[in-house]
Amino acid sequence: MGSHRIMEIMSHAEPDAVDHVLTRTVHAGRDQLRSLGVHTPPLDRSTTYPLTSLDGGTASLDQLAGGARIAENPVYQRLHNPTVARWEDAVAGLEHADTAVAFSSGMAAITATVMAARLGGGDHVVAVRPIYGGTDHLLATGLLGGSVTWARPEDVAGAIRPDTGLVLLETPANPTLATVDIADVVAQAGTVPVAVDNTFATPVLQNPLDHGAAYAIHSATKALGGHGDVTGGVVACSEALAQPLRQVRILTGALLDPQAAWLLHRGLPTLALRVHAAQDSACALAQRLALHPDVVDVRHPSLPGQDPLGLIPRQMAGPGQMIAFRVRGGHARAARIVAAVELITPAVSLGSVDTLIQHPAGLTHRVVAADARDEHGIGEDLLRVSVGIEHPDDLWRDLTRALQVSAPVDRPLETVSS
Repeated sequence: MGSHRIMEIMSHAEPDAVDHVLTRTVHAGRDQLRSLGVHTPPLDRSTTYPLTSLDGGTASLDQLAGGARIAENPVYQRLHNPTVARWEDAVAGLEHADTAVAFSSGMAAITATVMAARLGGGDHVVAVRPIYGGTDHLLATGLLGGSVTWARPEDVAGAIRPDTGLVLLETPANPTLATVDIADVVAQAGTVPVAVDNTFATPVLQNPLDHGAAYAIHSATKALGGHGDVTGGVVACSEALAQPLRQVRILTGALLDPQAAWLLHRGLPTLALRVHAAQDSACALAQRLALHPDVVDVRHPSLPGQDPLGLIPRQMAGPGQMIAFRVRGGHARAARIVAAVELITPAVSLGSVDTLIQHPAGLTHRVVAADARDEHGIGEDLLRVSVGIEHPDDLWRDLTRALQVSAPVDRPLETVSS
């Protein structure tokens, strides 16, 4: 990112303000450090904690097992860990939430949210497609019991039942980048809590709780981690909603490892810089892809007509770093493009500092019912790109070369300027 872009970002902060996202990502979850006499968050790997008294340990166990955030004694790592709690505080601050609950993966976070809703008596979930393939598969299999109704954003109200305990959506959606008006869905849901998978947007670009959602969920493996070397998940919400989430985490053992929490916290100060840099490159690539003769359709909220609800800047501070595009030649052409890239990495996942490309219908959304994939535009010709922080000109050269060498042999290669 050039200095002009940094100054542009900084210019949006009011003079002397300390709550701009650039500042908050640096200082989030570090309130205790001065009193601890350290400059960086410490790593506590203890699996168990000495008890000062049996009665005190018993009282602490009762509190933590009941879903309390903290007690006099952590007792056992599955109940509480200071390093994990410190990172939870950081995410809660970024999501404008009372608190946050960390898990061993994004899917563990999704699973716990659905299970917590069931603990509250809500056996029915309304889910808005498209959504991450793993989440879709979890709900479709009925593994957690209860039932699910799939709905389009405008049809949520009609899908609500007396036993509905949760409305679940993702915006921008994986993998099509379709956007959903969170406040509108919240209004349709009434008293039913709404959970938003905020992985694509990150807290830098979107805060679902500010628009009435009850939960903001992240696969921390993605942009929150940002370097492709740590797995985790987190749910930001009110303290009342967090208590059953903690109970689920204790009972299922889906806790985040302290080392992972430490790595996630270490990477958080650069989150805003990484997101904005990748977003700038994504905007440039989306515009160029839209002009390529072998690209049928490009999906990125920055493009004309791709933000029909006007959610930028009303709901999102920017269009993000994810792009999806369809290519002429179907599955065979898409597979050749994935095989031909050199600078870009052919791999699932997203939000890393390096650019990744993958084929949703064959990978992340392979587990989604074929008719649902077709209905929501997840075709065999669709590719998804998670743009990193490389220079867009270098990424464009790699993409155009892959598009050229993947062309059918009976067609002349076309040269596209950068």
